[in-house]
Amino acid sequence: MNAPYPPPPAQAGGRDRTTLWGVLGIILGLLCCGILGIIFGYLSIRDAKRYGQSPVLGYLAIAFGVINIIGSAILRASGNYPFWNNN
Repeated sequence: MNAPYPPPPAQAGGRDRTTLWGVLGIILGLLCCGILGIIFGYLSIRDAKRYGQSPVLGYLAIAFGVINIIGSAILRASGNYPFWNNN
């Protein structure tokens, strides 16, 4: 009747935010801020190496951030950037 509660799950030695940084980097890299995508991608790769996880999300975040920056530069140079045409 008085069964003990199960022990809490074991946690890693620190705060593992690999997935958080990777997902934030991908979202921000795709939608608006290429620089933030690169920064969060770097943080994801750093945490992945620290905790022995896969750094794929970090690499994707960096790739999408770079694509966003290059795409924005091309649109601005061609004059098709919608926020700069105040006609």
